[in-house]
Amino acid sequence: MQALPSTQFLHESARWETSALDLDAYLTRIDYRGPVTPSLETLKALQQAHLAAVPFENLEIVTGGEIRIDLESLQDKLVRRRRGGYCHEQNTLFATVLDRLGFEVAGRNARMLMGDDARTVTPLGHTMLVVKAEGHDWLVDVGVGNVGPREPILLEVGNEVSHGPWGYRLERSPLGYWLLRHKRLGEWFNIYQFSDEPCYRADSGEYNYLASRHPASPFVRRIVAQHNGAEVRLALTDLELKIFRPGEEPELQRVAAGELPDVLRQRFGLVLDPKQERVLLRRAETLVESTSVGEQLGT
Repeated sequence: MQALPSTQFLHESARWETSALDLDAYLTRIDYRGPVTPSLETLKALQQAHLAAVPFENLEIVTGGEIRIDLESLQDKLVRRRRGGYCHEQNTLFATVLDRLGFEVAGRNARMLMGDDARTVTPLGHTMLVVKAEGHDWLVDVGVGNVGPREPILLEVGNEVSHGPWGYRLERSPLGYWLLRHKRLGEWFNIYQFSDEPCYRADSGEYNYLASRHPASPFVRRIVAQHNGAEVRLALTDLELKIFRPGEEPELQRVAAGELPDVLRQRFGLVLDPKQERVLLRRAETLVESTSVGEQLGT
């Protein structure tokens, strides 16, 4: 595997914005009180604590806001305002924390498959990380919704691991990329594939712009909130909530438009300001109206 570039030789624009990080505030946000030495055990514990505390969501987009991935914006949203975010936000913040603690961290950009055949060439657009710990490279990702790994995965072809009741495997895809797979109801589900080429903050900034603004982006078209839990995983899409438990078919619950803010608070720990909540409710009511029209037209 290609060696990670040493940060001492990189221009400031290619490094993480580590000096401006409020580490204590971040650790309080994820309720982490463990060791902070740059070890594999620390990396694992931080990843699990982050996933427990910070949900995956796009509510800023669907309520008319803007997604920015400079460190000040990330700390304001994910730490101080206790919100969540998607991959470009979460993994950029997490990489900055790890860099501050002394880990060697490099960004990668993946091609999302989400069940598609691994021979499918999907666009680049998912920010994830490769972290060096104890002399080895590990896949680390806190920003892949409710299907992602909960612990670092050693970058080794054929490596199959269990994160509690959730199974993962790393392979080489037919296109020659690393391929991350998730075991679901006894079958292997393709999550994404990626190369060894580094992805810098400027790259993630471009992908973030497309994800948050392009009309075809799922984050523009839908309300999304997800949680990657240790035993139960949640996926809210518009007004449908799916609950995933190991070895079981997902449970589907319909959410009434007016119940959406309560579901976000109770299930995901997400509290919007009053203006955002009003915008979200209007959007939810529009979804109900569109569904009613479609049913009347037989579509």
